[in-house]
Amino acid sequence: MPNFLFRCAKEGRRTSGFPTPTGWVALPARPRTLAAALVALALILTGCGAIAPSQDDDKKTVLTTFTVLADIARNVAGDYLNVESITKPGAEIHGYEPTPGDIRKAAQADLILDNGLNLEAWFSQFVEGLDVPHAVVSDGVKVINIGEDSYQGKPNPHAWMSPANAMIYVDNMVRAFADLEPGLAADFEANAMAYKAQLTAVQDELETRLDTVPEQQRALVTCEGAFSYLARDAGLDEVYIWAVNAEQQATPQQITRAIEYVKTNKVPAVFCESTVSDAPMQQVVNASGSRFGGVLYVDSLSEPDGPVPTYLDLLRHDADVIASALTGTETPTATATATATGASAS
Repeated sequence: MPNFLFRCAKEGRRTSGFPTPTGWVALPARPRTLAAALVALALILTGCGAIAPSQDDDKKTVLTTFTVLADIARNVAGDYLNVESITKPGAEIHGYEPTPGDIRKAAQADLILDNGLNLEAWFSQFVEGLDVPHAVVSDGVKVINIGEDSYQGKPNPHAWMSPANAMIYVDNMVRAFADLEPGLAADFEANAMAYKAQLTAVQDELETRLDTVPEQQRALVTCEGAFSYLARDAGLDEVYIWAVNAEQQATPQQITRAIEYVKTNKVPAVFCESTVSDAPMQQVVNASGSRFGGVLYVDSLSEPDGPVPTYLDLLRHDADVIASALTGTETPTATATATATGASAS
């Protein structure tokens, strides 16, 4: 039984029931019936702080699984749809545990967008029992398979880290939004064309910035293997400690492997993502003589006043931090992120 079923219960966490304003309600044992019952109960739940999505009555609501998708979707939807993210800025998406409030939001949404490619391990159970259409925005992407660890042979889910793939996401959103609001199909298409022009410009910026990295330093060493698509586009060699964020991370063997690669190849700087601890990578730094190059963003945007409030900002930030650290030409952005992360890890 998923952990989020009983997150709101302060007592009786091992009982097969659910708290409501009038007391505990028994839940049936069959999984499919359980999911349907949970949706119904979440809709009447008031004691867990579940709040209905803020929305214009005249606009339909699109719910995305994480903040990056929400930002892309808002650019396609324009002012015609309400777009919200299930997860908040800074959340780790792979092993996220939805709350009853999330389920209530989903039940009231008109469309749910997920990344697919096994990114959201919790998603299939989340939507079970919901009578809400959903679309997989990565459909049509040419995937890169994970090459090692227990995930070997499975698709790397971080396809949005290539602006070219993001354009496929945009096209899938256009189709999903047009199905939702057929009368606005031309508007969604126009918004998409304008946004894809911005994506093309950022793709050019990213490749130009990373082209400054000398050939012998073109190695991107990170905590999670989340940069396969960006590395492919930019001609970087990707190395990571673990393949996919999971509950058990950074075995001694994984850290040793990263240390040996960095030492052998004299990699000048290494990186970690904003949603995980950089402690394992700091071990690599201490043992290899390399330095910590900065924080990279992948699975989540920052708060609006942070360094990456939008997806386009995320791509620019990551390209700048990577290129600056590998070439030794630090920018204020790269220096600030490296200093902040080093302070938080100590």
